[in-house]
Amino acid sequence: MGRFHEDYSIYGNSIPELVLSYKAGMNEDERVAMLEEIVRFQKLNSNCLDMAFDDLFGSHCDPSLWGHTTASFLDELKRLLSE
Repeated sequence: MGRFHEDYSIYGNSIPELVLSYKAGMNEDERVAMLEEIVRFQKLNSNCLDMAFDDLFGSHCDPSLWGHTTASFLDELKRLLSE
């Protein structure tokens, strides 16, 4: 998701606002694909989720800055994408 970077305030100031702005540009198939990708990422990296997330996103997205662990951040994204 291209919203959780240093310029995030362009799109919103909270996780729900950022996800809502991201969803606004998606169709249903894209939304479902994003949910499936998050689930797949969690399953494939269940033993090393933090490391895999850091490898993929590096300093561009840090769940702890949003008050989350990697797991809870991804769960929150899934919840919001499902609404």
